[in-house]
Amino acid sequence: MPRTATVKRTTAETSVAVELDLDGGAKLDIASGVGFFDHMLTHLGKHGGFDFAVKATGDTHVDDHHTVEDVGLSFGAALLQALGDKKGILRYGSCTLPMDETLVTVAVDLSGRPAFVWKVAFPTEKIGAFDCQLVEEFWKSVANAGLMNLHVVLHHGHNSHHIAEAVFKAAARALRAAVAIDPRRADEVPSTKGVL
Repeated sequence: MPRTATVKRTTAETSVAVELDLDGGAKLDIASGVGFFDHMLTHLGKHGGFDFAVKATGDTHVDDHHTVEDVGLSFGAALLQALGDKKGILRYGSCTLPMDETLVTVAVDLSGRPAFVWKVAFPTEKIGAFDCQLVEEFWKSVANAGLMNLHVVLHHGHNSHHIAEAVFKAAARALRAAVAIDPRRADEVPSTKGVL
């Protein structure tokens, strides 16, 4: 079965459409209306190794919060939809990733139980016009909508752009590992419970 999803989310604040193919070739079409966020989402798709399209409009005249949060909720929901019954997946993934002076670890468990741990401090409030705290908001939304455990830890780093980029790249690599199919157990759900 193809592991694909299309999620549309429309509220009074935003309109978001996400298309995802976990087994694609990193074909990307990203347009969130938030420049720096587009840059991060491009890293997510490229290093995640999946086809990823995002079209979003939102009340960015207020700020970028609603757009970033709702794209996170939509991406998490798309991941959950594309994984189906989760048969054959490796389930767990982690990556410790360097980005110049920065080192970040991201670990994920596609457990069906949302939990989010964030141990990242940005040295500045903004990256250009982008509010740094929205990086946490995005990943918290992904974890909740995707029903996953997601742990993000900054070991060191002093450049906010590098920290944000390392988080997105490490998360992409961790997700890439977790959604991969285990050829030895392709027909099994990776849980003693029999469901995830």
